[in-house]
Amino acid sequence: MPLPDFWRNSGFHLLRRNERGWLGVSDDFLRAYYLRPEVHPVEESGDAELALHASLMADPGRRVDAAEIDAVEDEDARDNYRVVLRFRDRLLAAGTIEGAYLALFKSGTVDIPPLFIEQMTHVILRAVLDGAEDPLQARAAELFFRDQKLNLQESTILLADLETVEMHAAGNAYGSIGRLIVEAQTSLKSVELDVLDKDNAELYWQRESKHDTVISINHGRAALEAFCRVIEAWIDHFHGIGVRVRPLARIDEPRWAWHIGLDAASTGLLNDLYEGGEVDHGRMRRLLSLFRMDFVNASDMRPDIAGRPIYMALSANEDDVVRMKPQNLLVNLPIATVS
Repeated sequence: MPLPDFWRNSGFHLLRRNERGWLGVSDDFLRAYYLRPEVHPVEESGDAELALHASLMADPGRRVDAAEIDAVEDEDARDNYRVVLRFRDRLLAAGTIEGAYLALFKSGTVDIPPLFIEQMTHVILRAVLDGAEDPLQARAAELFFRDQKLNLQESTILLADLETVEMHAAGNAYGSIGRLIVEAQTSLKSVELDVLDKDNAELYWQRESKHDTVISINHGRAALEAFCRVIEAWIDHFHGIGVRVRPLARIDEPRWAWHIGLDAASTGLLNDLYEGGEVDHGRMRRLLSLFRMDFVNASDMRPDIAGRPIYMALSANEDDVVRMKPQNLLVNLPIATVS
């Protein structure tokens, strides 16, 4: 039985892998950005805007002079073109989506909208998971590029897609369900949303574009293990380095060698714990999962900490939103310098 296709809206099918397995930037992928509503001409568009758009559709990678953008009649359209073309130029300079992603965060200057970063993450993960047989890995991978709403009921940690929850809360879908989730008055298990686990995980393939499934990331749950496998595959795809990740109940090593926060809240939390600072109950409540990462080959690590484990954490912020920063797994990894 062929594996199901998924995330068709990621743009993966507009790209082709290079010899490294990374996604080479294509004209059709660039055209998809020129068709976005922010830059696509409207009925009121002037001649200069129409000419610019037509020329980019014909030659997506062509150089655009500042004067051409300045000639666009509408101020908002001018601004939007500058943003899209700055992103395009980063893609073209790198040649691949992965190269542009790494260069963006290594540069220290993140000058493109978060939406474009999420879209890069989305399509890269689609390549990482191409041929994946475990739907829980695909659902867990959504944490990398879609914010999740935490629902904490007693000892059960459930994550639902934030955008879907907010849409439901506004009455656009299952109104009252979303409102109950937002107000945390009712467990997700007691409303009509499916919590994916091993026995019903195949539901994901039918509904992956709806973002209306929920996962539990309690210790020992299949979705948390799937999340670990995605982290391993993400690092291997970028760095070609084998790592093993497993969930932890606690960190027993008082002075560990290295840690990585998987989100802004976890970075601050782990920093404070490492320095021996006080961490209040509210912040600890929002700590959802701890992980241990080990390199398969210690020689891939920085020599001063080779063979030592790396500890990681995933947390919700003060609004009970999990907003992951997957770039931390790449730029903060203690990799040995290649001479």
